[in-house]
Amino acid sequence: MADGKAGLAPRGPRGVWNAARWSFKGLHAAFRTEGSFRLEVYLFVIAAPLAFWLGENLVERVLLFGVLLPVLAMELINSGLECVVDKLIPEFDELAGRAKDMGSAAVFACMLNVVIVWAVLLWPHS
Repeated sequence: MADGKAGLAPRGPRGVWNAARWSFKGLHAAFRTEGSFRLEVYLFVIAAPLAFWLGENLVERVLLFGVLLPVLAMELINSGLECVVDKLIPEFDELAGRAKDMGSAAVFACMLNVVIVWAVLLWPHS
């Protein structure tokens, strides 16, 4: 855990507060240091209101909005993976490169999911 108390699960209101604090610390670090995450946040800020405006009913709105969040989550996981790989293996390594490429591919898969869901729901039906 971020405060050096490894093995202690957050319990009670204080534990929940600490977990939320560490989460926001991670979001802030990602936004400050990861250009891809910043871009995806900007796109989220534009697309999230559009999801509620363009969706014709509750289900469509939830789908249009709901596919946006996994992109941000996957980018955070990918950025964390890249940090760990870069720390542990600073020199070129084929497997390390493959791990980073696969993390990037996971983000791409989430983005592709957004495009497909938005296209299916918003394409004019005859």
